[in-house]
Amino acid sequence: MGLVGADPLAVLRSQPDHAAVLLDFDGTLAPIVERAGDARPLPGAREVLVALQEAYAVVAVISGRPVAYLTKHLGSGLRLVGLYGLEWTSGGDRFEHAEAAEWRPVIDALAAEASRVLPAGVDVEHKGLSLTLHLRPAPPSAAVVVQAWAADAARRTGTKQRPAKMSVELHPPIAADKGTVVADLLRGLTAAAYLGDDQGDLPAFAALDSFRSAGGHATKIAIAGIDATPALVAAADIVVDGPPAALTLLRTLI
Repeated sequence: MGLVGADPLAVLRSQPDHAAVLLDFDGTLAPIVERAGDARPLPGAREVLVALQEAYAVVAVISGRPVAYLTKHLGSGLRLVGLYGLEWTSGGDRFEHAEAAEWRPVIDALAAEASRVLPAGVDVEHKGLSLTLHLRPAPPSAAVVVQAWAADAARRTGTKQRPAKMSVELHPPIAADKGTVVADLLRGLTAAAYLGDDQGDLPAFAALDSFRSAGGHATKIAIAGIDATPALVAAADIVVDGPPAALTLLRTLI
């Protein structure tokens, strides 16, 4: 859970031309908030990412958020991957997974149904190609209802239900997650670090484990903030306390 002795990021700093800095958004760059739409990156976060991008071979924010949201709050010049790899930006242009478009009407219908039938207080976030049901602003009793509805919706529509921090997500059944994204981004590189805080970041950590097994230098960094994911913290090489500490760590990489 934390490396003792040698600086685990020294190798990354020593070979930036062959290294990647990869990170999550919510709970990593942006503090967790009650309403998903209120999340904002910490002051100075974008400037740090721009500086890192100028120094390292690959710098990317990999999030469950839509790319449009990430672009709005981080700008268009960064490499942004949204919806766990279903969409991304490159050179300022937006792209999406070839299999995703056919699922848009399905997600539209599920979002409308969720808004109509789920308990008051559940924050229904329609992300275009996926749906997230946020439980943080809802009464505790809503969790059972939301879980049951999401499980039924997944059975009816063929979508995949994914657990997340204080939320439930429905995604198209496409083989894309933070792990597949990280594996793609690390091709040809020799060192990488990934920062994340949630269950959805576990596949990214697993991809770093595979990268390490193949001879790469990998550093897994867990953000231990609100509702920290125990499995992620246990698997990490470094643990930092919340987004401000994560931003401080990123500054040391510049």
